[in-house]
Amino acid sequence: MVGCSSDGDGSKVLSKIAMNGGHGEDSPYFEGWKAYDNNPFHPTQNPNGVIQMGLSENQLCFDLIEDWIKNNPKASICTADGVENFRNITNFQDYHGLPEFRQALAKFMARIRGNRVEFDADRIVMSSGCTGASETLMFCLADPGDAFLVPSPYYPAFNRDLRWRTGVQLIPISCHSSNNFQLTLSDLESAYSKAIESGVKVKGLILTNPSNPLGTTSDVDTLKALLEFTSRRKIHIVCDEIYSATVFAPPVFTSISEVMREVECCDPCFVHFIYSLSKDLGLPGFRVGVLYSYNDAVVSTARKMSSFGLVSSQTQLLVASMLSDGDFVERFLGESPRRLRDRHRKFVEVLGRVGIGCLKGNAGLFFWMDFRKFLEEETFEEEMRLWRVIVHDIRLNVSPGSSFGCAEPGFFRVCFANMDEVTADVALGRIGAFVTRWHGDKNLRLSFKSLKSGDENNNSLSMTSPHVMSPRSPVVIARN
Repeated sequence: MVGCSSDGDGSKVLSKIAMNGGHGEDSPYFEGWKAYDNNPFHPTQNPNGVIQMGLSENQLCFDLIEDWIKNNPKASICTADGVENFRNITNFQDYHGLPEFRQALAKFMARIRGNRVEFDADRIVMSSGCTGASETLMFCLADPGDAFLVPSPYYPAFNRDLRWRTGVQLIPISCHSSNNFQLTLSDLESAYSKAIESGVKVKGLILTNPSNPLGTTSDVDTLKALLEFTSRRKIHIVCDEIYSATVFAPPVFTSISEVMREVECCDPCFVHFIYSLSKDLGLPGFRVGVLYSYNDAVVSTARKMSSFGLVSSQTQLLVASMLSDGDFVERFLGESPRRLRDRHRKFVEVLGRVGIGCLKGNAGLFFWMDFRKFLEEETFEEEMRLWRVIVHDIRLNVSPGSSFGCAEPGFFRVCFANMDEVTADVALGRIGAFVTRWHGDKNLRLSFKSLKSGDENNNSLSMTSPHVMSPRSPVVIARN
């Protein structure tokens, strides 16, 4: 069959949206994934391959979910025990979703928040993951050219999820290492004022809590301050709470829903959040996303749009059965934070022994690593040279801070929950070997310094893999 290449005449028939380049696929955030796909690590079949540390997945509690599935065969219509529901589930289902599915999700979201707040199942709009939920919300709230403020560093795929097809702008508010990347109220007000003065229509503020990539949670005072800020200006606040059950150390997670009643000027019509089971339960392949809004018009409109990205009824049935099992939920929410804490501690402590610092975190599936000491110059060009050494020579796919919009070069997000203990030990061994050689080998530093950005094919370094075989920013408002 004869085809047309992307750089041939075929591109001329594409729409402006298809060709606008806003997807961000050329970002180092995604480029590192490609390096992994081309040479994936395997402890025996490919021990010198690239270890995937750029993908935020929670694989530490799969055994708990697998055990539940084995013990509950009726939850699936694809088993002999559950086939009696086959016809009902595979027939057309309403866009609202199965009632038991939405009710189970509402109860689960409340449980994550210590049952300090309740959720109305009728306000849950299902979507195929947080990606679909986020874009749907943007379509509901903003027109092309409208803008949302977002503290940086922030989740790189926001550029795809929130901007690519909607035409919405993101205005970063730069946070810095001098105060642990906390957002100050003055910086927030300054960014808002500058946008208004330049003629940009600011529709709201995007907050990730817990933060991706920093792995920290926003406290009650922070959330109150943000609600006061957005409420007084009659703009929206959109909270990405996809990591809400990954908190493994104090303070506890506080949802934007919990503090609404404590802010007198808060108008619920401007408050929305998105959620998913992709991170908390480690089920990204299920594509279970949630848009939750206190605005009736948003719920109604979003439900119409949800027909373009529904959750399969088979998945809804399985999820409803699992989340309705109180014993399972309690066990999972007790065990998952413990395993995350232990893995996080392992990485941070081992890196600390070789002189690598990390931002103190208490949530998420990653940590924010400080590699500034390895930069010959404090520039983003130098960060990219270092990143290419890490990816193509040390063969670890970590994500550079510049892909998250970080204002300072030399920081990297490192995912720690998407691998087994063997792979984790190999990854730590590779980093340790690199640091040891860096301090003791002048030629290593010279080779790195001479490596031109983007010229990984000429990389003269050679770091063999040691075989150690054992098993969407914190927005703490600093008032000036």
